[in-house]
This record gives sequence, C-alpha cells and structure tokens, in this order.
Amino acid sequence: MDLRKSAWRSPVTVSLLGLLVIQIGQSKTDWEVPRCDGWYNNLGYPKRGAVGSHLMRLLPAHYSDGVYQPIKEQSHPNPRRLSRALTSGPSGLPSARNQTVLSVFFGYHLTFEIFDSRMPGCPPEFMNIDIPKGDPMFDPTGTGDVQLPFQRGPWDKDSSQSPNNPRKQVNLVTAWIDGSSIYGPSSSWSDRLRSFTGGLLASGPQWDMPRQGEGRFLMWGAPDPSTGQHGPTGLYELGNARANENLFTAAEGIIWFRYHNHLASRLHDVHPGWSDEKLFQHARKTVVATFQNIALYEWLPVHLINGTLPKYKSYQKFVDPGISPEFEVAAMRLGISAVPSGVYMRNKTCHFREIVNMNGSLSPALRLCNSFWKRENVNMKTGRDIDDLVMGMASQIAERMDNVVVEDLRDYMYGPLRFTRSDLVALTIQRGRDFGLPTYNEMRRALDMSPVETFEEINPELSASNPQLFRDIAELHGGDVSKLELFPGGLLEALHGPGKVFSRIILDQFERIRDGDRFWFENEHNGLFTESERQAILNMTYHDVLVAVTGAEASDVQQHAFLWKDGDPCPQPAQVKALELYPCTQLTTMNYFDGSKAGFGIFIVCLFLFPLVSFLVACMVAYFRKSKYRKFQKRRMAVKRTEEPPSGITAQEWLGPKKALQSVSVEVDEKRRVQVFDHAGSAVRSLNLGNQTNLNILLSNDRHHKVLLLKVPKEYDLVLFFEDENKRAELVKQLCPAAEEIGRQVRTRQLREKDLLREALTREQRAQIVETFIRHAFSEVLEIEKRDAGDMSGVARKKTRQVLQCELAATEFAEALGLKPDSLFVDSMFTLADKDGNGYLSFQEFLDVIVIFMKGSSEEKSKLMFSMHDIGGSGFLSKEDFTRMLRSFIEISNGALSKSQADDGIQAMLKAAGFEDKELITWEDFHFLLRDHEKELQFSELNVKGPEEKPHSTSSSLVVTFSQRNCDCSLVPSLSTLKCCPHIFHSTNLAVRQELRRRQRKKYSPKVYVKPRRDQYKRNPIQQKIQEFKRFVENYRRHIICFLVVYGIIAGVIIERCYHYALQVDSTGVPQTSVVGIIVSRGSAAAISFLYPYMLLTVCRNLITLCRETFLNRYIPFDAAIDFHRFMAMTAIVMTVIHSLGHVVNLYIFSISDLNILSCLFPRVLTNNGSELPQKWSWWFFQTVPGMTGVLLLFVLAFMYVFASRHFRRISFRGFWITHYLYVVVYILTVVHGSFALLQEPRFYIYLIPPALLFLLDKLISLSRKKVEIPVLRAELLPSGVTHLEFKRPLGFVYRSGQWVRIACLMLGTDEYHPFTLTSAPHEETLSLHIRAVGPWTSHLRELYTEDSLVELGAHPKLYLDGPFGEGHQEWIDFEVSVLVGGGIGVTPFASILKDLVVKSSNKSKIQCKKVYFIWVTRTQRQFEWVSDIIREVEEMDTVELVSVHIYITQLAEKFDLRTTMLYVCERHFQKVWNRSLFTGLRSITHFGRPPFVSFFSSLQEVHPEVNKMGVFSCGPPGLTKNVEKACQQMNKKDQAHFIHHYENF
Repeated sequence: MDLRKSAWRSPVTVSLLGLLVIQIGQSKTDWEVPRCDGWYNNLGYPKRGAVGSHLMRLLPAHYSDGVYQPIKEQSHPNPRRLSRALTSGPSGLPSARNQTVLSVFFGYHLTFEIFDSRMPGCPPEFMNIDIPKGDPMFDPTGTGDVQLPFQRGPWDKDSSQSPNNPRKQVNLVTAWIDGSSIYGPSSSWSDRLRSFTGGLLASGPQWDMPRQGEGRFLMWGAPDPSTGQHGPTGLYELGNARANENLFTAAEGIIWFRYHNHLASRLHDVHPGWSDEKLFQHARKTVVATFQNIALYEWLPVHLINGTLPKYKSYQKFVDPGISPEFEVAAMRLGISAVPSGVYMRNKTCHFREIVNMNGSLSPALRLCNSFWKRENVNMKTGRDIDDLVMGMASQIAERMDNVVVEDLRDYMYGPLRFTRSDLVALTIQRGRDFGLPTYNEMRRALDMSPVETFEEINPELSASNPQLFRDIAELHGGDVSKLELFPGGLLEALHGPGKVFSRIILDQFERIRDGDRFWFENEHNGLFTESERQAILNMTYHDVLVAVTGAEASDVQQHAFLWKDGDPCPQPAQVKALELYPCTQLTTMNYFDGSKAGFGIFIVCLFLFPLVSFLVACMVAYFRKSKYRKFQKRRMAVKRTEEPPSGITAQEWLGPKKALQSVSVEVDEKRRVQVFDHAGSAVRSLNLGNQTNLNILLSNDRHHKVLLLKVPKEYDLVLFFEDENKRAELVKQLCPAAEEIGRQVRTRQLREKDLLREALTREQRAQIVETFIRHAFSEVLEIEKRDAGDMSGVARKKTRQVLQCELAATEFAEALGLKPDSLFVDSMFTLADKDGNGYLSFQEFLDVIVIFMKGSSEEKSKLMFSMHDIGGSGFLSKEDFTRMLRSFIEISNGALSKSQADDGIQAMLKAAGFEDKELITWEDFHFLLRDHEKELQFSELNVKGPEEKPHSTSSSLVVTFSQRNCDCSLVPSLSTLKCCPHIFHSTNLAVRQELRRRQRKKYSPKVYVKPRRDQYKRNPIQQKIQEFKRFVENYRRHIICFLVVYGIIAGVIIERCYHYALQVDSTGVPQTSVVGIIVSRGSAAAISFLYPYMLLTVCRNLITLCRETFLNRYIPFDAAIDFHRFMAMTAIVMTVIHSLGHVVNLYIFSISDLNILSCLFPRVLTNNGSELPQKWSWWFFQTVPGMTGVLLLFVLAFMYVFASRHFRRISFRGFWITHYLYVVVYILTVVHGSFALLQEPRFYIYLIPPALLFLLDKLISLSRKKVEIPVLRAELLPSGVTHLEFKRPLGFVYRSGQWVRIACLMLGTDEYHPFTLTSAPHEETLSLHIRAVGPWTSHLRELYTEDSLVELGAHPKLYLDGPFGEGHQEWIDFEVSVLVGGGIGVTPFASILKDLVVKSSNKSKIQCKKVYFIWVTRTQRQFEWVSDIIREVEEMDTVELVSVHIYITQLAEKFDLRTTMLYVCERHFQKVWNRSLFTGLRSITHFGRPPFVSFFSSLQEVHPEVNKMGVFSCGPPGLTKNVEKACQQMNKKDQAHFIHHYENF
C-alpha cells in the first residue's frame, strides 16, 4: 500500500503532525549534528563511545597469564560438552510473560546498535573448539579430530603488554544509541545508504525496500549455510553490518529504513524548500530519538523482570558509556534462549501464511536455521512479505527465557563455508574466555551479592524441577562452583527472564549509555528538541512505527508490540515446535582449493617451463644464426666443388646397432678393389679383393631382402643397406666376376636380417679387439701387468679365434700410432715391418720392429730408421731419399712449415754436417748427423702407457708413443714427468734454462737447478695444503673480502627479514598463514632487492677503469668485476627461484585460507566482509599487480639467463646483447612489483637509487663517445681469419697497454658492440685491433673489409668506439718479473704490452718491471703470422734483452716421440746455422708440445731468487688459463717466489 497516503489516516497522525508542525518554524539546522562514528559526543573525552573504543571491564581481565592467554580446557569444561549439557531440552515452551518474537529480534537489533566485537581480530588468533569424540552432530563417525572454527575478536594493539595492561577488546560500532544500526557507523557508510534526494535513504526496485548489494560494500556477507551462496548480491544495504544475519533482523532494519523515509517524505511535503541535507538530518534526529525512546522505555522493561531503569535526570559528562564485555558476551546473550525455531508470517486479516520450503513443501513457519544469510527466498520477495513477517512476529509468543536453547542455534548455527554449522552456545562460552570474563561468583561479589556455595543455589526452582541438569554441570566443573563461568551461570539463574546478576549488568549498561549521551533526546541542553517535541517522542511507541510503515492498520497490531495479551488481535495458531518444521540442512564441509588443483598445477608447470621455452627459442635463434652463418661461409668460399659425384651403387652403411646409417656409394674398380665413398665423394674405405682368401657374402632373406654383408677377415666387415633388392643384386654381380678373375672363391649365404647383423664384426668391435691384443702383446715386452693389458674373458670364442688370426692394416697401424695413414713415415715403417708383403702386419712382424725401439741401442735405432727408407737394402740413400726421410720427420708439424721452409731446414742440416756435395749417404753419415743428440735418441723408446685411468680399468684407449726410457714423459716434459724424472728436466729443458741464464747474465748469476735444492722445499701433504691455503688467501684476499662483504650483506638482509616475519609481525597474521612460505619469499626478496641493483656496479666499465687507477684498487678486485657479476647474477636467479617457490607455497596457502585471515595480512587489498571465501590462485597471479609483474619477471629473466649462458652467447652475441637490454624492463617490473605493497612498504627503490645513479653516470660517459664515428685508416686481411684494423685515435683518448675497447660497425648495426683488446701501444698515434673471424659478426666484419666490398662501398666502413676499459693485464708493469701467457687469439693484449715495454725501456723510462717472459701457445705459427711480425719487431727493438719469448707449437703427433726427437734435431740444426727458428723465423726459442708451466716457473725461481712476487698474466681458452692457475697454485705451496695470476678468457 502507499504509505504516504495511509499514514495520515492512522492514529499516530496527530502526534506526528504536531511534531512536524513544530519543526516548520525551524528554517535552519541550528543544532549540532552528531557524528556517525560517535566521536566528540563527550567533549572532554572525545573517543568515549566512539567506533573503535575499548570495552569497559566491570572486573579485571581473567586470563591464564594475566595478560591475554585464555584459560585452558584443562581447568574448565569443553565448550561443546558444556553447551549440550546446559542448553539441551525441549523447544516450544512459551514465554511466561507472553513476550513476542518481535521483542526478541528488536533486542537483537538493539545489540547490533550498541556493540559489535564479533569480527575476527588481527592478527588472526584461533581458539578452535575441540568436538568430543562421537558428537552426534559434528562427529557422527567418531573420528575425534573435529574442531569448531573460532577466531578471537578485535583488540587494541597497544594492550596485551603486561598484567597492568591486559588485552582490551574494541567495539566496532558506537556505544551510543545513535542510529548507527540504521545509518551506519561512519559518514561514508551513511553516504552510501543515502539517495541524496529529498533526504531519503536509497531504495531498491521497490520504493519501500532498501537497495540490495551489488559488488563491494561494507555489509557483512557470510555464506548461506543452507545453499552455500555467498557474496554481496541479494543482501540488503543497511546501517547494521550484520543486519542480514537472518530474515528477522533484516526485517527490523527494513522497518527503520522505512520509518526514516516516511518522516523525510512528510517533512518534504511540509517543507518543500528544504535541502536534501536538511531533510535528512531532521528525519535522522527524529528517528534516532524515537529509537532511543522505544529501546529504553518500551523494550527494556519487557526484557527485564528484576529492576527498573531510574528516571532520566540530566546529561552526566563523566559517565563512560563504554560497553562492558560482561554485558556484551554474557548478559545480552541470554536472549538467545528466547529465540524460537521458526517464525510465523500473517497478513492484517490474521491469515497465517504457509511457508514454502526449499524443496517446495509447505511449513507453518519460517525455519530459523534455514534463514541465515539468505540471498533469495521465495517467501520474502516484496515489501508486503516484510509486513507479513513483522505482523507474524508481533503475534507469535517467544520461547521461554531459561537455560534451554533451540537446536537451530545450538547445533545448526551458521559457520564458515569449510564448516557450515556451529554451536552458538559453545561459541559464546569460548568468546567469554577470549574476552577474559570473570567467573559467575566473582561477578556476584562485584555486584555486592553473596557467592553461591553449590550449583543448586543458583536457581533452586530449576534445581528442583531438573536436578540432573545441575548434577551434569557440577560433574563437568569437577564439583567446583567457583569455576562456573559467567554466561553458563547466567543461563542457570534465568527464570522467565534475566536473573539478578544479568539484570544488574543490563541496567548498569543502559543507564550509562543514556546518562553519558550528550545527544540523548531527553537532554534539554543539546538543542535537538523542544519540550513539546520531547513529549511527542516519549508518546511514540513501536506500534506507531509499525502502523506508519507497514500495511497494517492500528487495530491489526496490538498496542504493546513486545507483549501479547488475551484479546489482542490475531493470536498465534500454536507455539512453534521444531518437529513441525522443515528440517535444518546438515553440516557440510568445503575445501577452498577444490576445482583449482589441476589449473594450479598446470600453471606452476608452465612457470617451470619458462626456462625451457626460452631455451627452445634460443635454440631456434642459434639454429637460424648458424644456418645464416653457414650460408655466409658458403658464399665466401672461393673454390667451388667441380668434381662429378662418384659413380656407383648408392646404399647406406651400417656401423653398429646404435649408430646412424651413413649414405655411401659403392663400386668395384678395375684394380679389383671395393671402393666406398661418402656423400661428398671422398673415399672412406677401400678393400682389395686380392688380399682376401675367399669372398664371403651374406644376404638377408627377409624384410625386403635389402642387406648385404661382406666378410673381411683381416678387417671389420662391410654391411650395406640398399633401397631395394635390385641394387643389392647389381653389387653382387660386380663382386662375383671380379673375385673369380683373380681366383677367389665366392661363398654366398642367406640369413635373416637380425642374424646377419649379429654375425657382423663392426668397427668398434674390431677396435676393441685390436686394442686388447696390442696391450697383451706389449705386456710381454714392457712387463705390464695383465690386468692393465686388458681382459679377453668376455670375448666370444669364435671372435677370439678370429682375432688371433687377424693382422693390422696400414690404417690401423697408423691410427694406433696416432699418425696420418698417408704419412711418409708410416708408409716407410709399415713397408719395413711387412716382411711377407701381404699388405697386413702380423703381431710378430710388428713386435720385431718395436722391440728395437724398446730395447735397442742408439745405433740400432738409427739403423732401423735408416733401413725404413733404404728399401732396396743397398746400405746407401740417395740425396733425394735422404731428403725424403728428413721431410717425413718434419711432417710432424702438420703443415706448420711451408715446402720452402722445409727445404731450407734440410739444406741447413746437410750443410752443417758437410753433406751438401755428397750424392749417396750411408748409415754412418746419418749417425754422424745425430752425434749431438745421441742422448735424446738413446732414451727414446716406445711408450704404451695410456691416459690416466682408475685401477683395474680396461676401458681406456691405447696410446703408443716413443718417449724417454724409464719415464712416462715426452721430449717436452709434463709436470708429472718433472716430478719423477729430474734428469729429463736437465736434458730436455737445458736449452730453455741456458737461454734464461744467458739473457740474464748481466744482472743475475746463473743458478743450477738440481734435485737436492728442490728437496728442501718438499712438505708433507698437510703442510702443502696449509701453504696452498695461505697463498690462496694472499692471492685472493681482495676477492675474499669483497665476497664476504657482499654476501655478508645479503645474509644480513635475509636474516633481518626472516626474523621480522617469523617473530616480530604477529599483527600481520603471518604466523597463522604461510609462515615458511612468507619467510622464504620475504627473505629471498630482500636478497634480490640488494643483488639486482648492486649488480649494476659490476658493469660500470668507465667507473671501474677510473677507480682502478686509485687507491681503491688495493682493496677492490676490479679485474674480477665480470666474474663477480656472474656470481651475483647466479645468486640472484637462485634467490628468484626460491622467491617464486615461496610464493607458490604462499598462494596455495592463501587459496585455502579464510578471508578473515587474508584481510589481516593484506588489509590494503582485501576487506573482511564475512564472505570467507578466499580469492582463487588465478586472482593472485593475474588480477594483482605483484602477480602479473612477477610472472612477467620470470618470463623476462628466463630469456635473459638462457641467452646469457656461454653457449648461446658464443652462438648469438647479438641475441645475448638484445636480451640483456631487458634489464631495463626487469628493474621497472621489479619496482612496480614491490610498490603495490601487499605485505610491506616498498623497499626495492631504496636499494636501487644509489647504484642506478652511478650506472646512469657511467652510461652517460659511454654515450658521450659511443656515437662518434671513427674512420678506419687501414684494413688488412691476415691469414687464419684475422682482420687487422687501424683507425684514428680520438682526441683525448688515453689508455694503458693491455686495456680493451668495445666497437660497433655502422654497416653491421649501431647497437651491437663487441669487446676487443687493443694491440696498439699507448705511444702510437693510431689505434689498432686484430680481430679473428670466429663468429657471425666477426666474419661479416672481415667480409666488409675485403677488396671487393671496399670497391663497392668506396671507403672503409666507420666504427663506433667505447672505451678504454681496464683489466688485470694492465698491471704487468707493477711486478719486477712478469710472465705473459697467450693462447690462440688471446695473445692480442700482450702485443700491446710487449711493444709498450720495449718503448719504455728504450726511452729509459722508470718502470718497476725488469723482465718479461712471453709464452705464446699456438697450434701452428701459421695461424698468427701477425704475432710473429710483432715479436720480430720487439726482438729488433729489444736491445737490452728485456723480453724473453718462448713459442710452443702444439699441433704435433706427440704420440710418436721418436719423430719428435728427429724434429727437435732438425730445429736445432737450423737454429744453429741461421740463429733463427726453422718454424717461426724468430730468434725466440720454439718448443714442440704444450708448455711445462711448473718447470718453467721453477726455473724462474732459480733465475730470480731475489724476487718475492711474480705476476702471471694469461689470456686464452679456459683450458689454458686453468693450467696456468694450477701451476701457480702448485708453486705457491713453496716458500719461494709468490706467483700472482691474472687471467682473462675469450
């Protein structure tokens, strides 16, 4: 009905009209408008009664520790067990005073008005209630591990400090009766409810119903335990946060919503010119005053039977209205015993409606347990339904107020989604313990009442009617009545209403609320109302309100709405009983993570696949880069293959069961040889049919007949797969005639393919057999133990027999010796040993020759070598044959010498021996040639010692070499050689040591390196380790200190954050959630916050170069900046992974935690609105800024780290460079990631700002010069793929020798810079680089400077230059003796150093360095002719012999050391005649093999005994620098000179 019309016809019209007429004259709002949050009600104590004020205890807190710990169940009964014993009983007993249900729920509404401390407190603290085993409601299966969820209430964080400051709970609404349950406890809440039109509160689709929630609002929205519905949708927006707890409290809120709009409409009709605000405030103050009057003067007298409220006198400003916990948790909770199981609905004609249940059935009343937090209810759709419900409550008699509580509240109270039902009585008992309530007897004493001695004294009447109840309660308390808590005691004393204790508490509370309220409507001094207005308000009743806002007429509802008397309209049909109603829905549980497991798992797997994805992308980039590079190389090839592909039958060769088939072509040539060619046309195998006794051919007879096996008795078998049987038949047709022509019998067999392949002897099997029998053969000569020679026990008998009959082919002989099959030396020796001339070498023939080398004298060895080339046995060699023999010795250089160089060397040897005029040379002449090297030849022998292997191992391959007798060492000894063979050091390194001493004779006296001198430095292993550790610390003390400082800081920030979140942040709720996950994630985040920013300092090249020239270089190892960058980067990525794993755990925990826990942890993001359901894991990842940025960071970092790996960095430097520029994205995302401050205030920017400013400064320095175009003055393409660039030196470009620059070629991209060491010296007017083409960029650079490209371009492509940058090599000048070790292209920094050193020496500059030893390690000197030119230039300029150069050529067949000896002879002859190296053309000493660093350093200690520290600087591949490092470490075990190693890998 239209309330705006009907209201004026009601009896209340007179009083309302009079009130409104009185207000006509008040044209202004000339009174103080009360604040919604209750502040400044009391001007002397502004916070009194306000939102967030403390509860005011009547008695001291009762905690087990006196501070905040609640009493334990050990001393008090289990709440659930006590609840069942205390409140169980029959429902349906009517109130003795005919109190209506409307009175009960008005009381509920009133409690929501003045207190709310039920919201879970922060941090989350749990006092879950243990359910007794076998509880029929909550543990029917008897598991004994069920708990009712209970979370402690809100409290002031400044309390809980000591017994003098125990925990103080807070009230979340105002303590005043100020309409906060109607308008909300804050101005923002009130504004949310207003329509800002006509002073009205906002209505929904129906003008007489409030708006329903749509989205985020402050209304409490617990889930519906009957249906599981949750969220704000369907809940009414009212001033009371918990107004929607059940349909009946919601109806109370709607009544007052309507009443406000009713008054505002009337005011607007009377005062149409008033503003919305004025209308709203006038209506609000009238509604609040009416509510105050009804609550204290109409409802309270009905609720109490013991005592009355004193008459109001005046405002008492010293009265504190604070809500006492005794009132909130105990006294007012007594009302739950009056709540019925169901509520009637009727219309104004007294027709009681049938209620439609959830399943469509009908019931006489709405069931309470199924009415909690309803979003949708077919019985409550319209405003008329609210009218019917209110009138039904006005006609229904409430339950008797005693100790019995209906099952709807005792067993079916709503709970969280994960446990949908609870026990309100048990929760109230537990809440009393949470709030530290006093016991029942303590409360009696405080109220000047004598304590009870027995349980029966509490309520003698009840004890007489139900003695078992008191016996059960006494038993639960152990017969000790002093343990009886306040709420259970108040329930026991209740008889038709609150007992004396609760009545005194309730009266005290309401009296303080009234007398302490400055805005109480009866206060004559607040200016709110006139006397007549106050009288009109005092005359208002709840009946008047109901008649004004519902469709009921005055006669449809009794005058006293809170009581029903005989004769009042519409009596209830019967007292409601639970058995007559629709049953309550049962308890259900819920796992919040159900339905998310698969998605969460898949997503985490995807996160872990990020590195794999980036790896695959990197592989694709590498593939295309290599493909592009290969195409580029093909275009560069000057010579194209013109030969026609070999003719023959195409097939695929089978090499073994786990080997891939190789495409080949086969043919039988005119020499009756089976030739096998690869796809490129190169011959891979040749089988002479004439050497075979019989021709055995095996053919497969299944699987399309495609396989042919040709048995080769003295070699491994040939197995071919053909496309079809026809091609196989064609080859057989060629083989049979060819074999018959030379008288060989052809035997053909057919087998299954599987058996045929099993019959085949593969190359690997043949190699194993040959190796084993060679070991056995040599064991007889060299007395090797049989276990080291190999075991044949596992070889099949048939194959053993085959092996015993086999002979070595020439290729196997060459392979066993580690030589080329077409070598002259191999051909000569094989021909000599093959006495029967059958093309194979039997073991006896092989041993006949080998024994001479092993046991023979020097004369016998030289005779054998001479006989190898005296094929006719005449005893003479022509000059050509002799030259051929010497050339076979020189072949060991593998092309290191050109033909002219070799001829020059041979001529020099002949000239030195006086043979230049002889045509025939005898053995005596040859032996005379070796007269100066008889000792080397004498000790040359055949060495069959393999590589180091574990004892009893037979898996290592055989190495056959000629070496020094009684020593496992080659002519150029290794470290192990020098340890075991000091005489070899004396003989083989004699030239080196003599050269060292010769060049130092002006300053140092020669020292003889002898074994006794070395013995004095030997230590036991422990002393050596101690000395090694001391030298390590001395060598790397700066590194160690910086490492400890940096990682100490990292450990410090990690520990600080872990300690903070583990022990110091109880208020955040961390201990109740993912303790480990958050500690791990926050600790690792602190490390990341430090590592990523300060990693920038390690790449500030300009600042590092500048600082290394200062005193800081003595404390900070600037040379290790990049290494430290890698260390920090790897630590950072490990911490990032740990951080991510911590968050994976966190998000899982967050996804299964209640919202009230998460809202404590993330108050800025999540609000606890009672919905309980946490956000899904997907929300955390994809709908929060930290989640999205975190995923993006992982993706970006995966690409950065994969492309930064050494493998991909070498393949695609541009890919590495581009992905590394993503560091900008990383820092931006990290700042954003932390700035959202989910858990803590952002801190990353604090770490980032200092290093970022320095890095920015460094970048600005580079940018100031990077874009200056540098003209190239000269470009030269040197052999071995080296490009020499000489370009203009920029103005003001100052550098030191050994420093490096970064260049970019304008033609290849202006943003791709590559580092190269300067090979020019600081005194030169131009800059120069030597760049080896080993990758795409360097190859393209070389292509740009070819003659064709320069003709096409018209000029040299220009460069961008960035640098110079410092590194450790520039410190060569700081040592008296420096050793420079360059390997491969790593020789470039030393080119600059050598030139700089000689210039400084020639200019007589004062430098600390007095001697430099340069060791150049190269496969062959032809690789780096330009280095030879530089060394030659240095030798010419070095007049004072400041530089000593030693060249080591490693491309040698070291396995055959007899030939090495002969090569050594040739080299020494050439050097003796021409004072130049046969190989390099330099005066520098040339060695063959790898440098013996230990012996070399030992010699330096002898030659420079007064030098305490020697600098060793190496640059080259990692293998080289590691060997140098090991040698330095071994030398540093001694007490002699200290070797300090600086290295750089390329």
